[in-house]
Formats: sequence, C-alpha cells, structure tokens
Amino acid sequence: MKPFRRAVAATFACVLTALPAWAFDTSARAAYVLDVTTDTVLMQKDAQAPLPPASMSKLMTLYVAFEAIRDGRLTLDERLSVSQHAMSYKGSTMFLNTQDKVRVEDLLRGIIVLSGNDACAVIAEALSPDGTEAGFARYMTQRAQQMGMKNSTFMNSNGWPQAGHRMSVEDLAILAHHLIVDFPEFYPLFAETEFAFDGRAPSNVRNRNPLLTQGIGADGLKTGHTEEAGYGLVGSAKQGDRRVVFVISGLDTERQRAEEAAAIVNWSFRQFAEKTVAKAGDPIAEARVWMGSEQTVNMVAPEEYRVLLPALSGSDGLTGEVVYQGPVPAPIQQGQQLGELVITREDLPEVRLPLVADRAVATGGFIIKVRTAAELLLTRFSNGPVEPAADAS
Repeated sequence: MKPFRRAVAATFACVLTALPAWAFDTSARAAYVLDVTTDTVLMQKDAQAPLPPASMSKLMTLYVAFEAIRDGRLTLDERLSVSQHAMSYKGSTMFLNTQDKVRVEDLLRGIIVLSGNDACAVIAEALSPDGTEAGFARYMTQRAQQMGMKNSTFMNSNGWPQAGHRMSVEDLAILAHHLIVDFPEFYPLFAETEFAFDGRAPSNVRNRNPLLTQGIGADGLKTGHTEEAGYGLVGSAKQGDRRVVFVISGLDTERQRAEEAAAIVNWSFRQFAEKTVAKAGDPIAEARVWMGSEQTVNMVAPEEYRVLLPALSGSDGLTGEVVYQGPVPAPIQQGQQLGELVITREDLPEVRLPLVADRAVATGGFIIKVRTAAELLLTRFSNGPVEPAADAS
C-alpha cells in the first residue's frame, strides 16, 4: 500500500505567519530553548557542542541521587560521612569537614542552593559503584547516555574544571526536563532562594539563580561558572499552562547572564502562543477501507491538539495535511491509529499528530468480497495489473 497525502490547510483558517522579528539573537556561546508543553524547540545555537558545563553538571549528580532515594538506596534522613577528598574541594562549598555526618536532605539543598562542591562529592562517594568520585562520574556518563544525553562525559560530580568533563546545552535541557517530570516531589527545592547550613558560611546562603525573585514564573534550576566555561544557567519558568526550559552557556559576566536569561524567558512567553488546531473527536479526513463492511471511515483527533505558533498573526504560516497508508484493510477497531496530521510551521519544527478511526469497521461479508473482487478484475481488464493500494484517492 502507498502513502496517501491530502492537504487540509483549509481546516486551519486562523493561521499565523512567522515574522523575522521573533527570532532571538543570543550573545551566549551556546543556547537551547524548549517549550516543554508543546515539545517545541524555540531556539538553538551550537546545541550539540560538548562544552565545559561547570556547576550545571551538578544536575546529573542530583538526578542520580533522586533515583537512589526513589529506589530506597538512600533516605533523606540518612547521615553521610565526609571524606578528606570531599573536604578538599574549594570554590562553592558547604564548608564540610571530616568530623561531619550530614543529612542527605541537607546535602541536596547544599548542592541546589549553595552549589556545594563538597556536598556533591559526599553524595558521589556514597553512591559510587566503587566508592570513589571517579567511579560515580563513570556511572553518571553511562546513565546520561541511557537518558539520551549523547554529548555528555563526566569526570567528577560537581563540574570542577577537569579535562574531558563536557555537556552540550541540549543535553542539559534534556536533563532539566527529566528532573521536572520524573521527580516532581523534589523539584520545589530548586526554587528555594536561601539555605543557611549550620551557620557556617554567612556569605554563601543565597541561591545564585538570578530569575527566582523576578516574578516571571522562574522556579529552577542551576547556575554555573568557571573561567573556562564562562557564566551559564539551566533555567525553567512556568506561566499559565506553559513551561519553558532553557540553557545558556559561555557568557562573559554574571550580569550578562542575568539579563540574557530574563530576556529569553520574556521572549519565549511573549513571542509564542498555543493555538488549537483540532478538538477531540473532530473529523479531519476520510480513509478508504479495503474489504470492509463500509467503504470509508473518518480519521479523527483522539484528543485536543494544540501547537505553538509565533504570536504575531498572519494568514500563511501554518499548513496541514493528512498522511496514511491506504486503503486500510478491515477489520478496523475504533480508536485504531490510521494516519497522522502533519503540521508545518514556518521556521519551526514539523509536528506529526496521530489520527484514529472514529468507529469500528468489520470485515465485509460474501457480497462485499464478491463486489471487491469484481471491481479489481474490471480494473485489471481496463488498465492492466495494479496493486490494490492504487485505489487510494
């Protein structure tokens, strides 16, 4: 059977034109913006390039820790010892020492809010297959690959500068999305603005994420900075029903990072809007049926379909067509996927939405089979041998 395509642009009368004005020109070395709600990539720049992620790679340590808690290998109230190796880390720390036994929950907050390099190492050594931070880093790399992060290699647990420690901004966005979706019980920790651990570091109690107090829906995730990596941020914000995840890396100053991040959030929500292209049960097209009790069946949307479009309206920015393999052989079950509604948006990725049968169609009886056979013989007699799929029209 052959693919059958039918243009249905007329179905979408209220369509939008993508204007050059909505393109975002970032000064970041690399950037990636994803509208999570509609799974639409709004912007990418050197998104697959493996770059030094600095403290943004702590998100992978947190993900592995959350998995261990979920699986019962770690508990929030459990106290972990601090090794000489963990204590030796400089930079952002919780100022832990080898006499400490620290609750896991405090270590998690220390990583998220305080960006504690020492806290990461404590978690890493507790969960490492061989008890070392290096062994934990190897596991992080393996787990990242399993999760679809193909451009990530970890050499330590915290992003401390080390040759070969790399992540792409696309991988960081994948990881952020997983944290939000897979661990909703822990995600609120990323919105905490302060954590004063044991009164040890009065100068290091505030979350470095510059967006959390700006009232733009920002609720995570992690900043990063080293001399090699520059200033970066993995962020997320939610306004209404929409959530956006973004990553920027390689900026020159802390102020530039804050301004760029806020601009990306505002651009993402102001320059794009969701539009309904089909409601649940809406008939989109008909499919021809082969050897069925009926000759056609409606292909409908199984649920409401909304797509993201540039917010400045026009008339030619969106087109749609139905694609299916036809004719579809009977029997057909109600709700069986028969084809796809392919939405094309100017300068945005193509969207493919499943279409299903609106009703069941049984196999035809004796008369139907005789009639179909007669029609096929007549076609062959008139036009020469053809495949049954050639009847699709």
